[in-house]
Amino acid sequence: MSEHLLESLEHFENIVRTRRTNLAIDRSRDVDQDLVVRLCELIPWAPNHKRTWPWLVAIVSGDGRGRLGEAVAQDLRALGTTDDARLEKARGKYLRSPVVLAVGQRVDADPVRAGEDRDAVAAAVQNFLLGATAAGLASYWGSAANPTGEETLAVCGFEPGARISALIYLGWPLESTNAPERPPLAIGLVD
Repeated sequence: MSEHLLESLEHFENIVRTRRTNLAIDRSRDVDQDLVVRLCELIPWAPNHKRTWPWLVAIVSGDGRGRLGEAVAQDLRALGTTDDARLEKARGKYLRSPVVLAVGQRVDADPVRAGEDRDAVAAAVQNFLLGATAAGLASYWGSAANPTGEETLAVCGFEPGARISALIYLGWPLESTNAPERPPLAIGLVD
């Protein structure tokens, strides 16, 4: 392997190994929208069986974060949640970062295709997270309390029947986080 390729691999390995879930985000420091869009442009480069392009993306910032929180609370209430503390937490949690990226999936009627598309969206989210790490941003991949909630889908501009796969908090880090210990990977070799 050439020295250039080894350096490229080492750089990539460093990005993968330093990507951390980090919610210690500076709420007062904006993230340039052009940078967020540039990171979003990594999403369609994920592997996608049958080239269905299932991903949906919404950049939520400013007052939109409060509208997202209210929509999530309404969708929780539609599921039967009556705990006022939980509903209040849902309303405010998206204000923890200057940007929240909602990543959704168009859900195919064929369950096999829907599963493949869900995997493609997860790979796309990883592309985004690795790009954010490379750009020096902190990120936190959260899940939606009600991934098919009508109000949340509407705020994000996603069509009814879609599914939210990730709500990613994004911003400049206040502190770094250390990687937890990883168990050794068992690799089977089949000749």
